[in-house]
Order: sequence, then C-alpha cells, then structure tokens
Amino acid sequence: MYTSLASCANILIIFASSKQKKASVMIIPDLPYISKFLENTLKETQIPVLKNEATLKLQLSDKLNYYDQANFVDLVKTTKYPMIYSNSENPISWINQHLSFTRLPEYIKNFKDKAYFRSLIKKLYPDFFFRTVSINELEHLDVNSLPMPFIIKPAIGFFSIGVHRVGTGNEWKEVIGKIKREIMIFKDSYPGEVVDTSMFLIEEVIPGDEFAVDVYYDKEGKPVILNILKHWFASEEDMSDRIYITSKKIIEEHHDNFLHFLSKLGEISYLRGFAMHVEFRLNQNGEIIPVEVNPMRFAGWCVTDVAWYAYGINVYKCFFEQKKPDWESILKQKKDEIYSVCVADLPKNIDRNNIIEIDYENFANHFEKVLELRETDYRRYGVFAFLFAQTSANNLESLEYMLNSDLKEFIRIRQKV
Repeated sequence: MYTSLASCANILIIFASSKQKKASVMIIPDLPYISKFLENTLKETQIPVLKNEATLKLQLSDKLNYYDQANFVDLVKTTKYPMIYSNSENPISWINQHLSFTRLPEYIKNFKDKAYFRSLIKKLYPDFFFRTVSINELEHLDVNSLPMPFIIKPAIGFFSIGVHRVGTGNEWKEVIGKIKREIMIFKDSYPGEVVDTSMFLIEEVIPGDEFAVDVYYDKEGKPVILNILKHWFASEEDMSDRIYITSKKIIEEHHDNFLHFLSKLGEISYLRGFAMHVEFRLNQNGEIIPVEVNPMRFAGWCVTDVAWYAYGINVYKCFFEQKKPDWESILKQKKDEIYSVCVADLPKNIDRNNIIEIDYENFANHFEKVLELRETDYRRYGVFAFLFAQTSANNLESLEYMLNSDLKEFIRIRQKV
C-alpha cells in the first residue's frame, strides 16, 4: 500500500529498539488526547517517547520506549536529522526552552502565529488584507473603516475558538461580546502558546471551499500528502469545526494541485522533516489561499486517524518511516463512499456544569455507519465526542443534519429550581 520515498540508506531511519540505538524520529506526547491507535503505533514502532507529565495524565502504556527529559534532549542533539512529531501543540513552550538548538522553534513561529504567517507569505499574496489588533483595542476599533466582510480570530489560536465572521458594522458589538464569552469559557482549556487571546488577526474573507491537509516534508523538503479533508460549513457565517469529509473523489480532484502549492509553501520556510496540518481555501478561479498552518502535528485530537478508516493509511508510520501512500493503488479499491469526522461541540450558551449526561447512543444512531465514537471531557474542552463515520454518497442527510444541529437534543441539562 505504501511506496518508499528512498532506500533505507538514504533515509537514515534507525528505530530505537533499545536505549543504545540512535533514532531520527521521536515523539513528544501531550494533552489533550492521544488515541489508542497512536498509542498502539508507538508500541509497535518503539520510537523514542519523551516521558513527561502528560504520559502519566494520559495513562499511556508502560510498553512505550520512554526517554526522560535529559536523555531525550541528548538524543536530539546527537541525531543528525532529528524528526519530531507531537500529537498536540501544548509542548511548544517546552520545545522553545529545551530544543532551541534545532529549527523547530523557527518552524513553529512561522506558522503558529497567524499574523506572522501572513507576513511570511505576503509576497505570494501581495493584495491580501490583514491587520492585528490587541484585545483592548477591539472596543474602540473603527470597524467601518475595515473592508467587509472580514474574519477576526486570535493571532495564536486553535479549534475555531474566538473565530468570527463580521459582515456589517452593526454586528461588531455582538461579535465582541461573543469573543469575550468564549475567552472566559476556554481560558483554562489550553496553554497560552496554543490559544492566546491578547492579540487578534483581522483579515479579508477568503471565498471558496475549505480543505484541510495532513502533510509532512521529507529530508529533501518534498511534501507528502497523507490525507485531504473537505471542511463543511452550515452557512457563510459558520466558523465551526463540526464536519470534515474525505473521499476518493476529493483525493483524485485535489491531490496534485495541493501538492504543488505545498511545495511552494515548503520552499518559503525551507521545511525539512516536519509534520503539519494545513488549512486553505480554493476559490472559483482555482487559486489556493492559506487559512492557517498548524505546526508539528496532523489533524488535532488525533482526528487524523480518519485516514486509517478511509484508506488504510497509518499517518504516523508514514512520517516515522518516511513513506508516502501509493494513492493510485489505494483509490482503485475505493468506491464513492464518504468518510467523515463529526466534532460534537457543546452549544456556547450551555453551562457545562449543568450537564447531567450525554445521550451517546442516540447521537451515534443518527449516522449511517459509525466507525468509532470517542467520548471526551466536555466540561474541560467543550466537546463531548469525536465520531468517525462512513456514509453512502447518496445518503448525506445524516451529515447535513449534524452540520446544522445545535446538538441540544443529545444533552441532558439540570433543570433550574
């Protein structure tokens, strides 16, 4: 199913089956979530795993190839081509502190700060409008001086937190109120390096369909696409992450075009041995315009595992072993079925502390074929499940229903006395 990018001698991949062997691929695990699929992959490959507080909180297996902090850092220092993956952006502070001798901090800075990223690619999009404002400036901003409609979002953000579309000046006061409420709700959910609401990016609306791509750059700087997801929205105003889909048709239509774009993006930052999750829009003229780039990981919360259900692709092993999917062979075996991820986020107007229970059975029954249902800590993260599903191409009503639902029918709330 996979075609090697180069011989083992050229790739220089050496897996660490013992502490004495050197490895070029390593992982920094962290909250909020590691799937059993990723955990089992780490057991199988025995790549070095940083032993940190997250491994204890996540209760990861004791059969992983753990390295304490000092030995992990030393391993990175003594490896000619270190390639480091993380399931999360939470370790950014640790990386900046302990791996400053690598190019990782530079790569992360280029992409994590959305305003900095816009500046980085400005020569590719010289007419694209964007500006930054502080949280304290929002109240006094002359919004009518800005080109409308526009998008406002944290310059450093995650998971569509604080992301809103503004169509008219009359909407501005309401949007500010929503942003402040979301800041209060999510202020303790993620570290400041992942979500920082002190600065906001205002940018023009990018028209067209939105796609998310899991990709890594090999040691020669060539991008390898591991999955393409189309991001569904309920309306132009919808900024949620509710539904993502992938299919044979999506891969066939967009793989080569997206690969060409990712090659240009990699050249700008001289990317080597680096994994990331890229989101962009494809307008009616076929122009690709980036929305954002999430560094060091594939789709968050291990949502990237949908590639296994859809195509039999273990994206982690592809990165660890520097292999690329043989898309021609894979797609020959596929028909027109749709594979999807549903992110079951709580309505913003519900107090999480008043939730008694979630009706997971009823929720799952709304899908044609459930591949996996992952329950989550909704009180902390504001999402009660991630669900992977398979749906016939002529039966998309269930996905459209979930896209437009507020999901309250699956949430039992404590009644006020």
